[in-house]
Amino acid sequence: MLWVKAFHIVFVAAWFAGLFYLPRLFVNLAAVPPDSHAERERLLLMARRLYRFTSLLMLPALALGLWMWLANRDAYHGGWLYAKLALVVVVIGYHHACRALLRRFEQFSNRRSERWFRVFNESAVLLFAAIVVLVVVKPF
Repeated sequence: MLWVKAFHIVFVAAWFAGLFYLPRLFVNLAAVPPDSHAERERLLLMARRLYRFTSLLMLPALALGLWMWLANRDAYHGGWLYAKLALVVVVIGYHHACRALLRRFEQFSNRRSERWFRVFNESAVLLFAAIVVLVVVKPF
């Protein structure tokens, strides 16, 4: 089970690395001048590829987490687990929100400011920190 846990941590860390960087690309896209087509297309290409790669990393992260939980239900219980699972659902929603935001950039329909994307970018860090604290400290 330690191998499963180790790979779960690796895939979660890689998934979150993508979630940390993808909204940063959105910050850059929101700041691109309207006449800079080459820069916009380069950033969109990077964002599309990163979203696809991040989506592939999410799947084993979730599958390995589910495997650990189903194999060790007695070891994984308590309020912290339900809080962590709720945050995981929020992170999955955040992941899909990134796709919706990317589509808006692709369709030239983004209405959000560069500043909004900066705040959105930091929310993934807060989610990651909260999940790690819940798993390590198990406060309740």
